[in-house]
Amino acid sequence: MVVLAYGLNIWKKMASDSIRYYLLNIAGSGCLIANTLYHHALPSAGVNIIWVGIAVMAMYRKKS
Repeated sequence: MVVLAYGLNIWKKMASDSIRYYLLNIAGSGCLIANTLYHHALPSAGVNIIWVGIAVMAMYRKKS
């Protein structure tokens, strides 16, 4: 989902400041967080937690 969002943005099919873009990033990173925690890959989980935080903050700022 994260790569799909990136690809759609690069191909100009989805704006990087759209809610759909943020939601794809949050959902994709959420899945990656679950997988990396399951496999005890904490550094990767940490990066994805930060990625979700950035997307959530961007969505909040867009709505404000």
